[in-house]
Amino acid sequence: MQFRQRALAKARSPEELDLPVRLARPQGRLALAVCALVLAASGGWAVTGGVPSGLSAPGVLTHGHGGHILQSPVAGQVTAVVAEEGERLAAGDAVLRVRTADGERAVRAVAAGRITSLAVSIGAVVTAGAEVALVERVGRDGEPLVALLYVPADRAAAVTVGARVEVTVESVPARRYGKLGGVVREVGRTPQSARRIGAFLGDARLGAEFTRRGLPVTVEVRLDRDPATRSGYRWSAPPGPPYPPGSMTRASGAVRLPAQRPIDWLLP
Repeated sequence: MQFRQRALAKARSPEELDLPVRLARPQGRLALAVCALVLAASGGWAVTGGVPSGLSAPGVLTHGHGGHILQSPVAGQVTAVVAEEGERLAAGDAVLRVRTADGERAVRAVAAGRITSLAVSIGAVVTAGAEVALVERVGRDGEPLVALLYVPADRAAAVTVGARVEVTVESVPARRYGKLGGVVREVGRTPQSARRIGAFLGDARLGAEFTRRGLPVTVEVRLDRDPATRSGYRWSAPPGPPYPPGSMTRASGAVRLPAQRPIDWLLP
């Protein structure tokens, strides 16, 4: 009670009626100015700025022409393997020789291409229709590799031509040699089935793996070239590996999507 009386007496005192009332101290005004500046900057960024985003997708390095599985048309024992992995063959060239009940027969390439893997060796017994080699169709000599990524169909619409991509190559240690850079050259518009992917790549297992989470869309990535490196490609940790990555090598790509504006989150 006595404090209230003192306050009333002080308010009625004519000596203090003309004194200015202090609304805020200098420290308070400084804090208020900082808060106003932060709010203004946040509002400007919400309207003009953006939040970077991306998506990851599995894929392979290839020349982009697809491949096929070479099957033995006869049953018997392999007596010789004529072709080598990495060798380029013309249509009709012998890949291996098989001793059959009717004599020795040659298993030949049905189309021009490059042998990416051999599934048999000398002495192996094969049956008619057995897979003996994976052949990749190739174009001109020295044709650069591309990365084929298989992006989920429900997210493919966000991928645009020209978007930057970081490609991690399975056979190249990323911590030591880095990743490949590239840009999106083409975005498919039709979801690919496991059978269609397997037929194009020549490997049904890849088709099954890339469709494990649903039918994907093919995204072709052009890799950055750098003639100064031994591999011929630009890596995030120059000079990259001392060897070029091989075709049909497993890879994964991180696609950089257009930045999303935060104001879009608030205004539907």
